[in-house]
Amino acid sequence: MKYRSSTEIIDSILRSVGSGATRTRIMYKSYLSYTQLNEYLSLLLERDLIRFEPETQIYKVTQNSAKFLDAYEQIRELVQEPKMKNIEELR
Repeated sequence: MKYRSSTEIIDSILRSVGSGATRTRIMYKSYLSYTQLNEYLSLLLERDLIRFEPETQIYKVTQNSAKFLDAYEQIRELVQEPKMKNIEELR
């Protein structure tokens, strides 16, 4: 797996959480170790990007996470390499 920036990891976590996910599900869907997961979950809780429901042990996204995901998607589109339609364009 290629190196991922912390922003890419946060994007992956937020997408894994979706409408609700357990700690284990987030860890496996985001390809993180237990230690990494704990660090990122603490950060995301601090920044109000996710919330934790103790009675169900489920993490959920907040409105702030929707803003983050929208902004991150816009940035990805701006820096994305153009896709080639076919090999003929190279000639």
